Amino acid sequence: MSRRSSDPRADVVDGPLRPGDHLDRTEDRLDTAARERDQSDGVAQPALGFVGWLRWGWRQLTSMRTALVLLLLLAIAAIPGSLVPQRSADPNGVTQWRATNPDLYPTFDALQLFDVYTSVWFSAIYILLFISLIGCVLPRTKHHWKALRARPPRTPARLSRLADHAETTVPVPEGEDAAGHAAHAVDLAEAQLRSARYRVERYDRNGVASVSAERGYLRETGNLVFHGALVGVLLSVGIGGGFTYTGQTVITEGDGFVNSLGLGYTSFNPGRFVDTEALTPYSITLDRFDVTYAPGSGQAGDFAAHVTTRFPGQDPEDQVIEVNHPITMAGDRVYLMGNGYAPTITVRNGAGDVVFSESVPFLPQSATMTSQGVVKIPDTGGEQLGMVGFFYPTVAELDTGALTSAYGDLLDPRLTFFVYEGDLGIDDGTPRSVYALDTDGMTEIAGRNADAPSLELSPGQTVDLPGGRGTVTFEDERSAGAPESVKRYISLSIHNDSSATWVLVFAILAMLGLFTALFVPRRRMWVKATPDGDEVRIEYAGLARGEDPAIAVAVADLARRHADTLGEEPASAPVSPANVD
Repeated sequence: MSRRSSDPRADVVDGPLRPGDHLDRTEDRLDTAARERDQSDGVAQPALGFVGWLRWGWRQLTSMRTALVLLLLLAIAAIPGSLVPQRSADPNGVTQWRATNPDLYPTFDALQLFDVYTSVWFSAIYILLFISLIGCVLPRTKHHWKALRARPPRTPARLSRLADHAETTVPVPEGEDAAGHAAHAVDLAEAQLRSARYRVERYDRNGVASVSAERGYLRETGNLVFHGALVGVLLSVGIGGGFTYTGQTVITEGDGFVNSLGLGYTSFNPGRFVDTEALTPYSITLDRFDVTYAPGSGQAGDFAAHVTTRFPGQDPEDQVIEVNHPITMAGDRVYLMGNGYAPTITVRNGAGDVVFSESVPFLPQSATMTSQGVVKIPDTGGEQLGMVGFFYPTVAELDTGALTSAYGDLLDPRLTFFVYEGDLGIDDGTPRSVYALDTDGMTEIAGRNADAPSLELSPGQTVDLPGGRGTVTFEDERSAGAPESVKRYISLSIHNDSSATWVLVFAILAMLGLFTALFVPRRRMWVKATPDGDEVRIEYAGLARGEDPAIAVAVADLARRHADTLGEEPASAPVSPANVD
């Protein structure tokens, strides 16, 4: 017989079969109404406050989900560094990109897309990822250390409730008691679990013997090693970057490079801890540069720079630098980045004096080596001269009358110049690229917009500058004993990264940790033997900690092997005494 409660919830019926903490739909509606009434009365939750918001932000930043998002953002943020030339690695490419895209250059420069890896936004992601990983790894390491020292959990009272469960009944041999045989059966299971690298703990009580086993802590260890190695990579790159330097140089055939900041480099980007006065001295001389061309297509194939390297007080050594096959000099990796032609040009003023005579590198503009170069002559005895030139290794004329190169090798070389007169803009000390000519303050005296046509020369030929300003000569190097009429040049990148070894070590650790975390299953196993008259009921159960599709197979395999071992023993098998909790 039920009774009505005096509670306002008059239609709630208490009965002997209903637990005291039961909530039915009526009570849910009353609780909802009470909450709404409290809210209407102006009840407000306490404010977090400044410290509370800081704690909330720290929890969000140090969550594993945030670390993964930041890692993904870092990978995405690095993409522009491979699409846009970087000043630290390819300053000439930045100059060329600026000349090709003058409208986009200011926007890209403002967004620091030419200095991606030192930009504010990339550094912010990098630092946040570092903090997030530290905040994730340290607490988890402490928790994992405690878990390693803890005992495996007690055997559940009802193993049959677990999804992966097996059960069998074995008779008690004659002359043994059921409790002793149950303990002996669990002893065998314990030995098998130990041999399978499980951590085991016995829990025998009131004649019921059981063993609790667990394995797979190596999974969490691998996870921590992976994230710790990522921190190591970040530290190696961040700290090692201060001891790293990258430089570029251009060497023409017959000329050399000296590893000195004031003599050899066309550009140099040192880390903040690099002592530029303590660079290891060595020299590299370009003897010749070989290129092979594919027959028919004319595309360049293999590139090989034959150089002579020398350290002070040592004998010179002949070496070959190829694409993706750098040489090592005192810890510096010397890479072949580019190549081209460097016509030797001699300019004389109106009085016949030589005012310029150099081999000028021309930057390739096409696969057939149509190249562009700039000659700047600040001291002519009169107005300064600037010339924008185009070099064609194998000249060909298009239908429009314009010239191009039909082939990359020197079959019919030709050189043309547009000539400008005026202020080169170099007297005020402003840095100017040697590969670009600012013509804003200059007048074109030979070319499309001038009365005189552009200059056109073949090797060994000399032409006059307009207005008696002098002459320009395209030197033929064969007259000096060279094998070709035009010299070649190579562009080298010298890179010293003392952190590369540490990055490699931590990267290997990260890979090992990741594989361990992915492929090592974490699971718990139990074996319990319960005396039941003249029989012993043996239960096997397993529980996966995470994804483990093989847990059912593992339980079945344990039950089979244990049953086989127990059945093969003689009836007089020794009995292990039961441990009492």
